[in-house]
Amino acid sequence: MFLSADGDAESIQYRILSAVKAYREDFYRNRLYPGLAELIDVRESLLSVQKDLDGLAKRLPQQLTGIDIEKKKLVFEPRGLETADVRRVADVIAWGLPMIQDAIEEGRSTYEFVEEHVSIEEVGIIPMYRAEGYIFIPDHRSKVLHVIRYEVSLFVSGKEKYRALKTHVLRSFEEGRLVPTPETLKMQLIADHADLPNPATFQCVTELDFPFTETIFPVAKRKLMARVAA
Repeated sequence: MFLSADGDAESIQYRILSAVKAYREDFYRNRLYPGLAELIDVRESLLSVQKDLDGLAKRLPQQLTGIDIEKKKLVFEPRGLETADVRRVADVIAWGLPMIQDAIEEGRSTYEFVEEHVSIEEVGIIPMYRAEGYIFIPDHRSKVLHVIRYEVSLFVSGKEKYRALKTHVLRSFEEGRLVPTPETLKMQLIADHADLPNPATFQCVTELDFPFTETIFPVAKRKLMARVAA
């Protein structure tokens, strides 16, 4: 998202209103991702820019021409700085932040509801090695059960270490037909994949009929990550 400093405030506010409205419509339909994460990133970027704007007119000889929200920085041209440009951007940010925060709280409320109604349960005995394994996740809206292989990877960025969860759908069962029990599914996977003779295996338990890709799957992945990283 890029906001032009020389654009009129009304058009910028209209763009923000339209974007927030679209996110809220997704939340109303119980579609959490990627909207919730994007809104949080936008809020953090605007807060960072708002901090940079403090005292800007006295310190910088360039002209402010816009905000690059994705890169979290101000954009300048080497011309005389107009205090009005800084004030306009600051006013728009101050106007938009509460609206963005309200939308985030709306999304978080739905997220907390989903998190409360989604649980991750063990299938059989869980080995010490849990960085690879399987998880079974239902998609009640499409009436299928997904059999998914997961792998936790560790990567380093600067001084920080992060974990990422890679997933791959191996197969899907229609709920209306005969579906093997979780224990039977685990035994079949052991027979089919010799590289994981004793896999950590989990099942996601939920009765929610929410969108799978945008809500159930990302929430289940976050809860699985917390489980295997514990």
